[in-house]
Amino acid sequence: MRSKLLTVAIAAGLGVTSFSALAATPKSQQPARVSVDAATLQQLQAQLAALQAKVAELESKQEAQADAQIETAKAVNEVQVAAAKPTDDLTKRVDKLAKIVDNTHIGGTMFFDVTDMTHKEKVGNGPNQTKDGHGSTNGTGFDVKRFYLVVDHTFDDIWSANLTTDFSYQSSLSSTSLFVKKAYVQGKFDPLFTVRFGATDMPWIPFVEKWYGYRYVENTITDRSFEGGRSGGTATAGGVGAFGNSSDWGLHALGATTGDNSINYQVSVVNGRGYRNLSRSKSVDAEARFGYSPIEQMVIAVGGYTGKRGNDVENGAPTRTASRGDALVAWRDKTFGAGVEYFHSENWDDILKYQGTAPAPLSIKDKADGYSLWADWHFDPQWAVFARYDRVSYKYTTVADSERELKDKYYNAGVSYDILKNLKLALVYKHNRLDGPYATPYHYKTDEVGFWGQLSF
Repeated sequence: MRSKLLTVAIAAGLGVTSFSALAATPKSQQPARVSVDAATLQQLQAQLAALQAKVAELESKQEAQADAQIETAKAVNEVQVAAAKPTDDLTKRVDKLAKIVDNTHIGGTMFFDVTDMTHKEKVGNGPNQTKDGHGSTNGTGFDVKRFYLVVDHTFDDIWSANLTTDFSYQSSLSSTSLFVKKAYVQGKFDPLFTVRFGATDMPWIPFVEKWYGYRYVENTITDRSFEGGRSGGTATAGGVGAFGNSSDWGLHALGATTGDNSINYQVSVVNGRGYRNLSRSKSVDAEARFGYSPIEQMVIAVGGYTGKRGNDVENGAPTRTASRGDALVAWRDKTFGAGVEYFHSENWDDILKYQGTAPAPLSIKDKADGYSLWADWHFDPQWAVFARYDRVSYKYTTVADSERELKDKYYNAGVSYDILKNLKLALVYKHNRLDGPYATPYHYKTDEVGFWGQLSF
C-alpha cells in the first residue's frame, strides 16, 4: 500500500514538474496546441501539495499501525509464554506421578477356606472325646487365614523396596492382628548377588513353598504347627509350633541363575524370633540354602539353621544352640509336580538350659526328624488332583534323663480348580494324628473337609 502511494505521488510530482517546465519555456518553442495559464498552474500546484500532505498522513498512519502490530505480537507472545509455564509445571508433575505409578506395584494374596472340623482327644487308654484344643476348633466355619497386602517400588535398575503386611486371626487374643511380614530395601547388583536389608523371606520355607505349589491348602512341614513339645523347658505343655520362620529381620544375600545347570542360594543373618518379634539378643542367628537344577524342571537343595532363636538376652536363662538341617528334591512342569522334603532339628523347642532349680521342667532338650512327600497331576489346564503325606518324630529327655517320643502323622488329598488365573479353589480332606507317651494328653486326631482357596491380584 505504501509503495503504491509513493508511486502515485512521484507520478503526480513529475506531472507538475512537466507543467512547470512547460510554463517556463518561451512561447515560440512551446507546442502550438498547449496553453496553460498561471491560474491553472497554481491550481495544479495546490492539488499536488494537498496530495503530498495526504501521502504523508497515510505514511504516518501506516507506520503507527505497523508499530501497533509489533507491540500486539509481542504482548501475545508474552501471554503465550506466561500461559505455557503453568502447563509445563503441570506436565512435569503428571510425568513425575506417572513415573511413580509405573514403578510401583500394589498387589495382594488371600488364603481362605470354608470347612468342617472334628477334633478328638484322649488320655492313655481313655475314650476319645470331641473337644476343642491344640489349635483346633470343632464345627463349621469360614476362615481367612492369611491376607497379604504388597507394595513394591523400583527406584532404578539396582535399588527397590518392598512392604508386605500380614493379616491373621490370633486365637490366643480372640482377635485379628496386622503384622509387617516384609519390609526391606533391596540392591540387585548382579543375578548372583542381591542384598536385602530388613524383614524378608528366609532361605528355606518360601523356597520350598514355590516348588510345593499348595501353600494355600497347608504350610510346608517345617512351617506347619506341631502341637507337641514343652515350649522352652517349662512345665507347661504348649507345643513347638513351627520348626522355622518364613520371614525374619536381618541382612540377606541371595542370587540365582536360570535354565539347565542353574544354581541358587541365600544366606540370612537374622534376629531369630521371626517377623512378628522385632527383638534384640546378644547373638544373631544364621540360615542358608544352596540349590542346584540339573534341568529347569528339577531342583536338589540343602539348607541349615543355627542360633539361639533370640533367647540369648542379658540376665536371661542360660541357653543352648538350636539347629536344623534341611534337604529337598522336587520336580515341577506344566503337568506333574512331586517332591520330598526332610528336616532334622535339635534343641528347637527346649533351647533354655536346665540348672536344677525348681520348678523342674518336663524336658531339658529335644530333637525332631520329619519328612514330607507330595505329588500333583494337572490332567486338564484348569483341573488337578493332589496328595501329601507327612511324618514327624519328636523326642525329648526329662530331668531323669529318660527319653519320650511323640509321633505326628498328617496327610491330605484333594482336587483343585483354577477358576481364574489368579483365583484357585480346592476341595480337600485333611487328617492329623498325634500320639505321645502313654500317660500324656498328647493323643488326638483331627479330621477336616471343605474348600480352600487362594485369591491374588
